[in-house]
Amino acid sequence: MQHNIPVEQLGAQAPAMAEAISACVHCGFCLPACPTYQLLGDEADSPRGRIVLMKAVLEGSLPAASAQPHIDRCLGCLGCVTACPSGVKYGELLSGYRARTAPAARRSLFDTIARALSHAVLPRPKLFRMAALAGRFAQPFAPALPRSLRAMLELLPARLPAAVHLPAVSPALGTRRARVALLAGCAQQVLAPEINAATVRVLTRNGVEVLVPQAQGCCGALAIHTGAAPQARQYARNNLAAFPADVDAILTTAAGCGSGIHDYPLLFAGTAQHAEAQAFATRTCDVTVFLDRLGLVPLPAQAQTRRVAYHDACHLSHAQGVRAAPRNLLRQIPGLTLLDLPEGELCCGSAGTYNIEQPHLAQQLGARKAGHVRASAAQIVAMGNIGCMVQIERSLGASGSVPAVRHTMQILDEAYRESVT
Repeated sequence: MQHNIPVEQLGAQAPAMAEAISACVHCGFCLPACPTYQLLGDEADSPRGRIVLMKAVLEGSLPAASAQPHIDRCLGCLGCVTACPSGVKYGELLSGYRARTAPAARRSLFDTIARALSHAVLPRPKLFRMAALAGRFAQPFAPALPRSLRAMLELLPARLPAAVHLPAVSPALGTRRARVALLAGCAQQVLAPEINAATVRVLTRNGVEVLVPQAQGCCGALAIHTGAAPQARQYARNNLAAFPADVDAILTTAAGCGSGIHDYPLLFAGTAQHAEAQAFATRTCDVTVFLDRLGLVPLPAQAQTRRVAYHDACHLSHAQGVRAAPRNLLRQIPGLTLLDLPEGELCCGSAGTYNIEQPHLAQQLGARKAGHVRASAAQIVAMGNIGCMVQIERSLGASGSVPAVRHTMQILDEAYRESVT
């Protein structure tokens, strides 16, 4: 697609944005892969439609406010990237565009408050835990609140699990095969801290020494996703300094975090830290990818069989290209039957804080995903992202179906600890 974007005037991310626009041939292969187009059927709410809108804004022929509702409705799931035969890097265009336009975007008072609360609370686990506990007392008043604030309260679990402390160093069991550093995440530490504990147990069982840098913080994914680039760079710089260089890999257990770290090179484009950010991103991978490459210690015979449906988190499958590794690991559990879900490429509606900012569309996508899980007759639905877990568990509860929602590492951990006696 030809354009007249003044690249030299739009900063370091402009070349990547212009390249993505140039690569789009408007073929429409992205349409079936786009959740909002599937729901709304509006060209402006499709990837190619949004590319046209962003192009017009960057060229100066369309006010950003005219495009904003359609850009805000984009989940950033990157299903279009997987579907695109032309290799359009839509994620780089979207991130750069939001970083350029989001600070000046006008939203309702309550949407602005909800976004500010998300940015202030979610990246800080201790504050998030306190806010979640306080929020439970406000839940009876949720129906009287504005849409976005009501959505925040409705996503809170009925009971918060106890906090789990992760040692700074967990030695490998037996011969050490590798040494890694683990990103603990933010929301995951509050909503499902057992995921990190299970991950450490599985890694050490497989001969991996696990470091948990105590100075680490938020990866910056939420800030990147919403266009708050300065805040995202601040979080990223902290992690660049906090993680040691002498490890075999930096591991993530949340798809959103892994995707966020892989955006560091774009975030630091044109700065003195670009090479450092690139090296950090290259050393980072999802824990399932690392274990699949390393090879699992054989799992014991199991006392029961399991039917497990696997849900592809968008920021694992589309953003990082990770599809085979978690399935390879789960298939090694004796007695486990692994099922793929219909429309597995479509987002569940979580998408960072999308289920707070666009709750109506998120609920429709969640119900659609829950219907596929229910139809599979699975006992467990597995995935690799805390946001998906919250969204799907809530959607399954609303549908009256209650298969267990588990992280891939929790299922592996349970399999190692359960054996026929």
